[in-house]
Amino acid sequence: MNKLFAVLAPLFVASTVMAAPEAEAAAEAAVAAGPMVPGLAAGLAVLGAGLGIGRIGGTACEATARQPEVKGQIFTNMLLTAALIEGVAFAAVILVG
Repeated sequence: MNKLFAVLAPLFVASTVMAAPEAEAAAEAAVAAGPMVPGLAAGLAVLGAGLGIGRIGGTACEATARQPEVKGQIFTNMLLTAALIEGVAFAAVILVG
């Protein structure tokens, strides 16, 4: 194990030294994009929730078409699942914002 470390340590040090200017440029870009990041994160959270709830609704419609006698149970499960997804989306927007 020590031999492996002795071989890999110089490679790691050399790669970090060579990447220093790129890391500095990336840090400056992250600071410049700082105000946009929370908005993008909130948008992605809402987008994911919307897609998930849409899929739940579509699947519930298909299930009701196949078995109309259990439409009450399907609707209840759909509503509960959609509410849980919406709760996670609200939490993400509140935590990000």
